[in-house]
Amino acid sequence: MLPFFDQDHLALQARVRAWVDSNLFAVESRDETDIEWRARDLLQRLADAGFLQYTVPQEYGGARAQLSARDLCILRAELARGDALADTMFALQALGSYPITLAGDALQKKAYLPGVGSGKAIAAFAITEPEAGSDVASLQTTAMRRGTEFVLHGTKRFISNAGIADFYVVFASSDPEKKAKGVSAFVVEAHTPGLILKEKTRLLSPHPLGVLEFAGCAIPESALLRAEGTGIEIALETLDLLRCSVGAAAVGFAQRALEEAIRYSKTRRQFGRTIGEFQGIQFKLAEMATDLEAARLLVQQAAWAHDAAAADAKRKSSMAKLYATEAAQRIVDQALQIHGGSGVVAGSITERLYRDVRALRIYEGTSEIQKLVIARELLKTA
Repeated sequence: MLPFFDQDHLALQARVRAWVDSNLFAVESRDETDIEWRARDLLQRLADAGFLQYTVPQEYGGARAQLSARDLCILRAELARGDALADTMFALQALGSYPITLAGDALQKKAYLPGVGSGKAIAAFAITEPEAGSDVASLQTTAMRRGTEFVLHGTKRFISNAGIADFYVVFASSDPEKKAKGVSAFVVEAHTPGLILKEKTRLLSPHPLGVLEFAGCAIPESALLRAEGTGIEIALETLDLLRCSVGAAAVGFAQRALEEAIRYSKTRRQFGRTIGEFQGIQFKLAEMATDLEAARLLVQQAAWAHDAAAADAKRKSSMAKLYATEAAQRIVDQALQIHGGSGVVAGSITERLYRDVRALRIYEGTSEIQKLVIARELLKTA
């Protein structure tokens, strides 16, 4: 880690790993019947451990003067190794609040960021719509001026923390004729009249997720972030910070999968010896470990490039997310194969990892979108 991380980062990693080992590994089964309760409980435990402080700037109760991609990657990799929902809840505090850190005025930052860092306020990021996923510029939710306020109409889909968030950063068009250049960002508090939770959506790997409807939802103009028409810019800058951390979460899942595969290979006996003594299993483990190491290095390099404001940070971040998420899928799949029938038993660690890892290749830019970003950056700088 030393080429890309300093001693503070190494100390943080050791602290998070020790916490995960004693707090998350101790629970081998996961209660998936009340995900909202577990999400809130994990968030409070993350706050008590001081980890949420890495999602906000020091001025508002954070751990450092400004957010660091390296901190986020270290935390997500270690948390994902222990529990997918713990990783999700941590990441969403950063994702949902960073637009305010990035583009909010002093009053907005003071109103929302301390609560995020202390775990007293749950954040959410609301951009995806039924007809606007990868093509975020085509969103249909509108925010039209009415005197000194904006009135929101539209539907948001696949919104993490829907129903439990205290506030949402919502992206809506305040000037539809300008298309992408007419999209603005707003902070909408959960209790605002006209903001309706229409559906709670169940996922392969459960976490609080749902559909929001804005039906004449009136918000003050003080809810606007930065200026009208800067919403897409704010969204992309936010995703630029978080993208490599998705790769870090993939590394965490893959690390746990490899650990479980090695453990099982050393204890499971067939044909008179442990399966780890068979060359076929050894080849699998070697390939998994190599894939994992390559993914880890790409993520570390991308995080360092972002923090150093390197010219090629966007390309490195997309490469890290693309490779790490695809590699993690392969590693988890091989770990399950090594476990055989035990690997597909509901509630087992490998079965849970198999469900947990899949979404990473989709959210915050699919693997296909990452390839487009990489190619465009290459062609632009050649």
